[in-house]
Amino acid sequence: MKKIAFIVVVIAAAIGLAIWGMGDSRAEAPEVSFTDLQGKKFTTSDLRGKVVLVKFWATDCTTCVAQMPDNIKNHQQYADQGFDIIAVAMKHDPLDYVKNFTSSRDLPFTVVSDSDGQISKAFGDIRLTPTAFLLDKQGRIIKRYLGNYDKQEFTQTVEKALAS
Repeated sequence: MKKIAFIVVVIAAAIGLAIWGMGDSRAEAPEVSFTDLQGKKFTTSDLRGKVVLVKFWATDCTTCVAQMPDNIKNHQQYADQGFDIIAVAMKHDPLDYVKNFTSSRDLPFTVVSDSDGQISKAFGDIRLTPTAFLLDKQGRIIKRYLGNYDKQEFTQTVEKALAS
């Protein structure tokens, strides 16, 4: 019994040290090139200095479509403070559909088409939508979101990132 208790203590200590050792080490967002629907090119490095949500979505994804009003609201609420959204349409999504969706919904943030799949591949071979990554001002990934997420927790995380 003492041996099992000792093993549990050692494992708990190891986990604690691992978590403590990680500190604020966040993964860097991959360096990729984006081209928006108007043909403007930019890279992940160009986003530094802003808090950015890189959101992988598709016009045929019901959850993605349902989240767009919140994305619009968040962009409008925080853009003046340095928040931006890059909406990355998946490669299976026809460009005409993406352009139509963007204009009919009057999306106020940047929309790009990942027509060759290189952006989703760089972010970990994204296949499920919506998948989003919140980046801090230094280009590090703060949080990854898959599917629906807690709206209040999201806005708190964005506000904290904008304040730092």
